[in-house]
Amino acid sequence: MNKTLLSYLTTLFVLVTTTNALAQRERDERPTIENFKGIQYTGDDSTFYINFRFRMQSRLKYTSIAGDDLGAESLEARIRRLRLRMDGYIYNPKFSYSIQLGFSRSDQDYEDTDVPNLIRDAVVFYNFTDNFYVAFGLNKLPGNRQRVNSSGELQFSDRSLVNATFNVDRDFGIKAYYSPKIGSVPFHFKGAISTGEGRVANMTDDGLAYTGRAEFLPLGEFTNGGDYYEGDLEYEETPKLSIGGGYSFNDRTMRVHGQTGKYLGAPLTLKTSFYDAIFKYRGWAYQVEYMKRAVDDPITVDRDSEMIYAFKGQGVNQQLSYLISKDAGYELAGRYTWLDPHDDIRAYEAQTEVVELGLTKYFRAHRLKMQINANYQVKDGIYRTTHDGNSWGGTFQIELGI
Repeated sequence: MNKTLLSYLTTLFVLVTTTNALAQRERDERPTIENFKGIQYTGDDSTFYINFRFRMQSRLKYTSIAGDDLGAESLEARIRRLRLRMDGYIYNPKFSYSIQLGFSRSDQDYEDTDVPNLIRDAVVFYNFTDNFYVAFGLNKLPGNRQRVNSSGELQFSDRSLVNATFNVDRDFGIKAYYSPKIGSVPFHFKGAISTGEGRVANMTDDGLAYTGRAEFLPLGEFTNGGDYYEGDLEYEETPKLSIGGGYSFNDRTMRVHGQTGKYLGAPLTLKTSFYDAIFKYRGWAYQVEYMKRAVDDPITVDRDSEMIYAFKGQGVNQQLSYLISKDAGYELAGRYTWLDPHDDIRAYEAQTEVVELGLTKYFRAHRLKMQINANYQVKDGIYRTTHDGNSWGGTFQIELGI
């Protein structure tokens, strides 16, 4: 083998295997180009830089037939996520970019669109200052906290049912991010104007989506960006709190969740509000999200006379966790989720609650972890195992990435 090529491959191997998992948190709202140790390349004149990362989730998931019948209604054994991400800059670090591709079927929105959507992010950033930057392209909207969190930074194998029902996901458009300090208190302001149709859209229809979010941290910054990953892995020595809220107005969308979901029979305008908070102190972490969606008339009929509706209602998700041992990396977590449909769709949707417990073993923080989750789903507020619609579930998942 050519000595130059051998030397290059050896360097790449050393860089990968010595990656510091906590050097910089993964954020889907900005590129990772600072203090990153991994597979990276810088041009000879320093006007070009790129780093490569990957991650994958291997999953085994079980759902019972009913609360009193533990037979398998479904078994999921697959690669839940397999992603390649590239971040960098061209000309100078003010002009940066982020590209993320998803290769597993569940990452491609295939079931709803019949199109393999490999592109998850393709966005260009420009930094005016350290605290103010804009983005143009396809990436996450500034919605609820759990959605803006990377799926690789979660303490359960999936986001909550409330997030799945109401989140505003990814969209093509222009976004702006501003993070000033007022006195000693950090604030984050975020806004976006986007197409409103999500990743699959080829053309923009008559309506656009308008999304805004604000956060304030009354007790100061979290260690290592801890307000945007779950669990207190940094073991905060002083209490830290972030409170956020926002609103999304998606004008005349053609999909049931706005940017995601099946196609509606007629355009609907979705008005989604979200409020959330996260608190961490000495291994304890608590977070709560409240989300609500208003739709004037959520029920539509398509050309085949099939009834399709958008979810109208509200929901709350709460999570509490404790890092049993910072050195050993074991964490216990509990989650309670409540989803309440509006009277307009109650004939089709029941009130749903999910009680979930999780045990996570962190080997290298969120970059390499093993998760075991168990849950009980409850319909109509009736916890009896014999009640129709109640069920048990369990998930085992391993996440690995750089």
